Amino acid sequence: MGDARRIVLKISGEALASSASDETIDAAVVERIAREIAEAHRDFSLELAVMIGGGNIWRGTTGAGAGMDRATSDAMGMLGTVINALALQDALEHHDVPTRVLTAVHMAEVAEPYIRRRAIRHLEKGRVVIFAAGMGNPYFTTDTSAALRAAEIEAELLAKGTHGGVDGVYDADPRVVPDAKRYDEVSFMEVVAKDLRVLDLTAITFCKDNSLPILVFDVMTPGNLQRALSGDRIGTLIK
Repeated sequence: MGDARRIVLKISGEALASSASDETIDAAVVERIAREIAEAHRDFSLELAVMIGGGNIWRGTTGAGAGMDRATSDAMGMLGTVINALALQDALEHHDVPTRVLTAVHMAEVAEPYIRRRAIRHLEKGRVVIFAAGMGNPYFTTDTSAALRAAEIEAELLAKGTHGGVDGVYDADPRVVPDAKRYDEVSFMEVVAKDLRVLDLTAITFCKDNSLPILVFDVMTPGNLQRALSGDRIGTLIK
């Protein structure tokens, strides 16, 4: 798979928790996402890594806002991402997709430590790699962690799957402004200048500095994940 497209897919933790149930991890949602990843991995020439968030279990900023030490709260969030990564790994393996979880926080009993060359080797072997625990440091979102990992493994694209019903980058919040315009393509400079908050600003500027394009799309619509990974024009491309 040496000439395959190498993509990092960012999925928020909230995407795994269905709004229709009070489950932290909705098995049906995880199954659908795993099935779409498996089909895309099988049908297209892909080397695919996934960075998963932990917001369905714990958000570091929530604890910090309640008076908890921010570094401690963020560490709890990192552990939440490991739980999500294991759930997604299990679902992918039910679809016969070889999968490895690599975590930035060492926990040898449940996952491999993140080592850049090991991650690349897994991808070259045709395995899906799931990055857990962000980058292992407090104060950084998993958006920024996804951008860093994408640059480290020399990915061609960072695909950011949104879950809040917004299917790309708009000139205003479409949930508030009904006639907000969606961009098919937008520059990093415009995203920063107009403060188009679809990713963490640190992640945006990092991708700009490293010439890493970002595709923003709605991961909750069935079929969209495959379309995004296949190279279809969907959502918004930031470049």
